[in-house]
Amino acid sequence: MRSFTNLVVIPNNVPMDLGPARLGVGWVTSERPVTAEIIVMPTGSQDSHSFRVVLGETFPVGGETWRFADVDFASADRWEVTVRRVDEDEPQDEPRGHLWAPARLSPYGNVDEQRLRMVEAELGQPLPPSYRRWLAENNGAAPAGDHHVAGLPFTLMPERPLLGVHPQYPTFDLVAAQRQHRDTWLSQTYLVIAVPSGGLLVVKTEHPDGDSVWILPEDAMRGPLGAAGAADRERRLVYLAEDITYFIGRLQPVPELPPAEINYPDPDDPHRWEQP
Repeated sequence: MRSFTNLVVIPNNVPMDLGPARLGVGWVTSERPVTAEIIVMPTGSQDSHSFRVVLGETFPVGGETWRFADVDFASADRWEVTVRRVDEDEPQDEPRGHLWAPARLSPYGNVDEQRLRMVEAELGQPLPPSYRRWLAENNGAAPAGDHHVAGLPFTLMPERPLLGVHPQYPTFDLVAAQRQHRDTWLSQTYLVIAVPSGGLLVVKTEHPDGDSVWILPEDAMRGPLGAAGAADRERRLVYLAEDITYFIGRLQPVPELPPAEINYPDPDDPHRWEQP
C-alpha cells in the first residue's frame, strides 16, 4: 500500500501516520554527522523497526524508500525531523534546517549531601529538587565563552557563570548571590542562580511551576528595593524552561562575529576627507 503523503515532519515524541505505517524518532544528535533513530511501526502490527540513519540517508517503510531529509532544532531537546518518500530519479533538496550548537559548560565539581543541607540552612529554605540534584552533580558551571538563549537580552560569560557553593569566592557563590541580588529585587519565591549580563537568572522555589527557570531583565530591575517592589518585578520575569536541565538545553554559544575591518579611503580621491 502506497503512503498517502510524500513528506512528513515529525516533532520530538510525536509519532506521525503515513498510512501503511507510523513513524517516530527516538533521538537526534546535533553533532556532525547528524544522525537520527527512525522508528517504523507498520499499521495493524505490534512490531516496530528502528533504523540509525545519517542526514541524507534512506530507510525502508514497507515496500517504499524514505529519506532523512532535514532537521530543525529549537533547542537541544526540542526538534522537528523531516522525512520524505524517495521516488525513482527524484532530485533531493539540500537540508536547510537549523542545527544545534550545544552549550559548552565546565562544571566546578560536586556538592555532598551534608554541604547541601548547610547551604539550605544558610538560605533558610530548601533548594527546589531538580536544581538541587543538578547542583549536587555540578556545583555550578563556567561557560567556555559567551552563551545565551537566542532572542533574549542576556549573556552568561566565563566571569559570570552558573553559581555554585563557593563561599571563598563570593562572586560565584550561591548563598552570597541571594544576599546581594535576590533580596534586593525579588522575594524568596525565587533563587538567583546566575548574574549574567542583562539581568538575573533565577529558579522558582515554590509550586506552581517550582524548579522553572526565569530571567529578570535588567530593565525590570527598578522601583522600591526589597519586598516593597518585588511583586511588580516578579510580574516582569520572562519564562525560560521547566527546569535547569531544559534551560541548559536552550543555552548555546553566542555566534562569533567576523573580525572588524577598516576600509581606508582611496588615497587618489582628493575629496576623501571632506565632511558630508
